[in-house]
Amino acid sequence: MSSAIWALVAACVLWGTTGTAASFFSDDVSPLAIGASTMVVGGALLFATNHRRSLAVIGDRTVRAWLLAAAAGMVAYPLAFYAAMDLAGVAIGNVVSLGSGPIFAALLEWRLHRQRLTGRWMLSASIAIAGVALLVVGGHGSGSPVDPATIPAGVALGLVAGAGYALFTLASGTIIRRGHTGRATMGAAFGLAAIPLAVVLLVVGAPLLGSLQNVGLAAYLAVGPMFLAYVFFGWGIRALRSSTVTVITLLEPLVATLLAIAVVGERLEPLGWVGLALILLGVAVLSSARQPRPAP
Repeated sequence: MSSAIWALVAACVLWGTTGTAASFFSDDVSPLAIGASTMVVGGALLFATNHRRSLAVIGDRTVRAWLLAAAAGMVAYPLAFYAAMDLAGVAIGNVVSLGSGPIFAALLEWRLHRQRLTGRWMLSASIAIAGVALLVVGGHGSGSPVDPATIPAGVALGLVAGAGYALFTLASGTIIRRGHTGRATMGAAFGLAAIPLAVVLLVVGAPLLGSLQNVGLAAYLAVGPMFLAYVFFGWGIRALRSSTVTVITLLEPLVATLLAIAVVGERLEPLGWVGLALILLGVAVLSSARQPRPAP
């Protein structure tokens, strides 16, 4: 495995803990508050640790449209992602959000860059997406804390999150390949996304300060799955196409589902377990392929 893939794997493990961590917030904390606080604090950290180069990205007119697209994707993603997990459960919310990413990314690459998908990518994506479909169809078993009536709305929001994530991946990857560093690009995109999300946080974020547990969980989500994970993400995306990245990140729902079962108490039918195995197989097929060299 290349260092880029390992960096993405580390990011996926951190991202996979988000749903389980979010389940420990008090009931009065909304998923919108969780998503907004995570992005605002984590985005501010990403911007502050590399502010000079991030400002250079913001000031580069040749990538401004891509930067705005990346920021827009990151405004939509956390709000829809945490809401999807709240309504459909940690497992299904994750797999729909991340599992739909490769499809949206492939469509964007075809429409904007006219890039042809390789046979290896199509094989690995087909296996992984089939696993995602089985996981969703398998649904929650008896004794799971998720209300079946809210699952359709959660799935719809998961698709919104997947589209936002794919847009961010494609746009930020384009900026990086045009000469900016991964950390500078992450800092610029997340810094811009944090501005409208700060407004959301001001409106719905008061319950986050209701207890030390809420504050601690919010801090973890901002520093771990947001700040550190996206540092790894910026490293990995430099060497890989956005459609490839979205397939590798299917590891996140695998980690998230295992934690949801072991910690949160969610239960999957046997068909769901087959889906998990297919996701892992699809990522293994992709990681064994020869990766393209990073752009100059």
